[in-house]
Amino acid sequence: MKIRLNSLVTCLLMTCSAVLPGIATAGVRVCTFPGSPSTALDQAVTREAFKTAGIAVSLAPGGFDGSDDDGISLKELGRALGHSCDVIAGFPRSSVADGTGSKLLFSQSYLRSGYVSVSVKDPSAKPAAATDIVAATYASPAQLIAVQQHDITLDLENTPELTVEAVAKGHAQRAIVWYPAVVAYSLAHPQRHFEVAGTASPYADWQLVFAFGPAHAALQQRIDAALAKMTANGKLAALTLQWAMPDTAQAAQPATDRFAYMDGPVRVAASSDMAQARARLPIRAGNFIRVDATMGGDPPAFSRGQVAHGKTLYAGSCAKCHGAQLQGVNAPALRGPAFAPAANAHLTIGGVFGYMASNMPADRPGKLKPDDYADLMAFLLNSNGYSASTTKLTADSAKASSTPLNAGTSH
Repeated sequence: MKIRLNSLVTCLLMTCSAVLPGIATAGVRVCTFPGSPSTALDQAVTREAFKTAGIAVSLAPGGFDGSDDDGISLKELGRALGHSCDVIAGFPRSSVADGTGSKLLFSQSYLRSGYVSVSVKDPSAKPAAATDIVAATYASPAQLIAVQQHDITLDLENTPELTVEAVAKGHAQRAIVWYPAVVAYSLAHPQRHFEVAGTASPYADWQLVFAFGPAHAALQQRIDAALAKMTANGKLAALTLQWAMPDTAQAAQPATDRFAYMDGPVRVAASSDMAQARARLPIRAGNFIRVDATMGGDPPAFSRGQVAHGKTLYAGSCAKCHGAQLQGVNAPALRGPAFAPAANAHLTIGGVFGYMASNMPADRPGKLKPDDYADLMAFLLNSNGYSASTTKLTADSAKASSTPLNAGTSH
């Protein structure tokens, strides 16, 4: 359903409209993401930031297709900004998925948050299990963080609320979940108490910002100035106090040379009909593939035809979460320094291929043929500066490569 503007106009709003061309006379329309656990915070910060900026605002509950469960594409974001709202509140950004390369404009951060490990506070309430059952939200950074861990059974849930509830009800020993989901669940269930710890992953650290369409640069600047003023006078800290991660969750991120993708999936426990549809493969526990000073060698060769086919496969199976330009949307970027730096890589080619072939796409891990995963890897390599040749890349040669994934044009 499209959000319609209120027809009431105030003198203040007419003044703002003159300053901000392109904004309708009923005020700036601000959308939040459907089902986001941070909606209450996003709306509170929106009201105060626009009040501080002297701009009338109307809050819209959505503007996105809430029926899709595998992320929101940049195309959908652009469509929402063009038709349903002028600003999106609660837009998540990180060093691995920051929307770079899109036409969107972003405010400064109003909340640093991240993915944490949650367990019940009462040890007697923790489930006794031979294996470590870890709940995570499907098709989110939580799933990516969870599958990097050894010797666990992964319990995929469909929403952040259900992910926290899996721990609260004893279905899982712990959960990897976005911290605002813990806050929202605790507000709704004040009798529940959790222990919260940090997670060591490049995917864990996120910031909440406002996102604007390209025509609203002046509005973005005014909201940035308002957020700066709110930071100085303490109002932003007061609004976000309840949502700020506790000290126990402020875990240091791992050094980049110690992180790598896992070369196989973890076991998946189907906890719902949707999860059952996503867990059809024989699953084995995988190992980390790390980059160290002894690794090296030439990258595996791949052909131009594989790059072209891999690009087509990527558009159909990967682009919605990772971005049409591999820039990252609600999943990590697959090009650029966060993924393949010019030097001192933290990933190997084989590590990335093994993770991709075993765990992606998130809605049905391993659904493609080995040759298709090889073609996807060829496209990723080519997109990060590796040159094609006449030799075809095989799945075996891709997985066996211990070459660090350093981007450049000299490969």
